[in-house]
Amino acid sequence: MTEHRAHFDATVEFTNGGSLTAEEFRIDLPSPEADAALVGRLFVQHLGLALIRRTDIRNLRVVEEQHRGTRGIETAGAEATAAQTSVPRFVELSHVIREALVTYPGLPAPVFTPHLTREQSISKYAEGTQFALDLITMIGNTGTYLDSPFHRYEKDADLAGLPLETLVDLPAEVFHLQDSLDRGIPASVFSDRDLAGRAVLLHTGWDRHFGQPAYAHDAPFLTEEGARYLVEQGVLLVGIDSLNLDDAEPTSGGARPAHSELLAAGVHVVEHLTGLAALPPTGSLFTATPPRVERFGTFPVRAFAKLPRTGQANERRRNTRAPQQ
Repeated sequence: MTEHRAHFDATVEFTNGGSLTAEEFRIDLPSPEADAALVGRLFVQHLGLALIRRTDIRNLRVVEEQHRGTRGIETAGAEATAAQTSVPRFVELSHVIREALVTYPGLPAPVFTPHLTREQSISKYAEGTQFALDLITMIGNTGTYLDSPFHRYEKDADLAGLPLETLVDLPAEVFHLQDSLDRGIPASVFSDRDLAGRAVLLHTGWDRHFGQPAYAHDAPFLTEEGARYLVEQGVLLVGIDSLNLDDAEPTSGGARPAHSELLAAGVHVVEHLTGLAALPPTGSLFTATPPRVERFGTFPVRAFAKLPRTGQANERRRNTRAPQQ
């Protein structure tokens, strides 16, 4: 289903004095048929404002655009599609690993080598029975992968030490940031949601360049203050569909503050995600599980999300309280 948002300017006056002015504000809409009265009510509800004297909506435009997580709005699109099926819908969030794939510039591509071909296996098994056994030589940072704390800190948990409850069916908060004006994602982006015990997924749209030279340059990243805020909020995992969670440009001097902050706190990092555009801002469940490898810090994962039925999503919304002015 097509989703719509309202673009507008607004002024809110309060019964106890004072006012609030917003320019080029944007909110999700339940349908394209929205007038100034409805947009004003949604605007006030989304910000959690109280004691309203008057709301003035100006320069209102309704545009076809993906929802970003406005409070109280029925999320259309992917969630509605999930409700039409008898089982939850799964969304693939991993890149395919293939020979010669360059995930990160300067790191080796995977190499596939046959150990036992189907033709060679004919002499080893009963007539008509054949198998293929293959070797893969691959750096852990290939495709869509997860960083454990051991990746950064030698004495912290490796891949074999990660609890399943921090990897499977994590409530996901998806931040759709593909039209952001800045490369660095600040802490302020996250301030409107409760993030404790959740997976925070950063949809930058950079996955459209994956496997191309453009992927390696000027990629979006999470700022140090953003990482520190997520740690303070008690998130379990942070994922991004970009080259690196940190600024990987040479001007960064090799600093990796986001990795350092998150992994020191035991927060897992998943990089090179794809397909995040298909997820609603809230309500889906995220899974990314690597094999249990001792003394190893990072490895490819099959990352995916399970979308909720409409009833489940509505219940989550009813249990989420907006802050008051």
